[in-house]
Amino acid sequence: MSNNEIIQGFDDEQETGLAITLTRIDTLKEGLIVYLGGYLDTYNAAYFQKQVIKGIEAGYTKLIFQCAELTYLSSTGIGSFSNILKLVKSQGGAIVFCDLQPKVYEIFHLLGFTEVFIIKNTLDASLDVFRNGVWEESNQQYPMNFTCPVCASLLQAVHPGRFHCVVCKTILAIDKQGQVFLG
Repeated sequence: MSNNEIIQGFDDEQETGLAITLTRIDTLKEGLIVYLGGYLDTYNAAYFQKQVIKGIEAGYTKLIFQCAELTYLSSTGIGSFSNILKLVKSQGGAIVFCDLQPKVYEIFHLLGFTEVFIIKNTLDASLDVFRNGVWEESNQQYPMNFTCPVCASLLQAVHPGRFHCVVCKTILAIDKQGQVFLG
């Protein structure tokens, strides 16, 4: 199914650098998966926001942004997501992000938006947010066991924050959702 079949006129306008593909969520009336590829920056953020608003105006207020192919995100792109979140929340909806590339996740984290947005590792986990009606991100249960991304040692975190791996001494950080990154 093409984007235009889901939202009339969606593909009438194109922007280089950013690919947007839409998929309805069959089990959720207002549900839409927005696949993003390329980059979202100052030059195409207005286009992106306008396109997503077309979807919201068509009745899609429960949005999943699948970001496995999104390679770059600027602060202007984060601003677009913030505007979209305000709009869908005002209509009883929500947005969830999944499969963020490490560099894109880092932007969310550095700007403090991991506390604002619901971020999941997989599409299925993102769908569960809507299946279960859980639109407020719950904190990861601590203590939490995880594997060091550098040396693969099994570690335990008692709370979110920064710390050293006890084996390889790499500085790691873990956020409240349980995402681990070099820190």
